[in-house]
Order: sequence, then structure tokens, then C-alpha cells
Amino acid sequence: MASLPLPAFYHHPDSAPDPSAIVGTATSLPARLSALEWSIVAMAERDGLSSIRKVGRYTRALRNFFGFKQPNALANERLEALRRTAIFAWHYGWNVPKSELAAFFGAGFTSDQYELIQNSLGQARAARRRRRAR
Repeated sequence: MASLPLPAFYHHPDSAPDPSAIVGTATSLPARLSALEWSIVAMAERDGLSSIRKVGRYTRALRNFFGFKQPNALANERLEALRRTAIFAWHYGWNVPKSELAAFFGAGFTSDQYELIQNSLGQARAARRRRRAR
């Protein structure tokens, strides 16, 4: 099995490693979301705030009686945190509750990814306003 050389770790054993060779490589990557994650963000536009709330027994009975469907929570906790954050972002812009942001970051997302989502949603809102103004 072949491997690529790691120049950041080639140093004299008596000297400390050069931190500039190690730091900066991981942080220079642009924030990205996978196609599945973008589809979750797009799906969140159609989901209402009611899909986030816990449903009680009385509300569930009324919904079943009148035939209203409750969007299901996603089975993957990471994607559910993304969906919940995206729903708040679609409805309230940058005013996402701290508890949702904590869950979002706790699921492994970064602040750069959060900004990427918010900027994308802002562009989508602006495009929608331009279309309505015509």
C-alpha cells in the first residue's frame, strides 16, 4: 500500500514541529453541504413551524380526525438538527433560537456552514421578492 508524504511532519526529532505547516490546512477549506443536506434545507421551506413542536394527544386526535398530516421528524439526529435550524432560518432569518443553534453545532455543523445556509436563504428570499415585484 502506498502513501503520500506528509511534509508537515518531516522535522528534526529534537525540534518542535512547525505549527504553520499543520494549522491552516483544515481551516482553509470552504464550507460545504452535501446534496442530501441541501435537499433537507429546501424541504424545510415547505415545513411549517408546527412541524417542530411536540404534538400532544389532543392535537394528534384532532389532526387524525380532520386528516391533517404532521411532517415526521427525520430519523437521523444530525439531519433533524439541520432541518429544525433551516425551518427557523426560513421563517425568522438570522433569529434562530440559541437552543436550536446549540443542537445544530452539537450535530457537527460549523459556523461557516450556518452562514452558508443563511446566505443561500437570503439570496432565495431576494430572488422571490424580485419575481413578485415584476
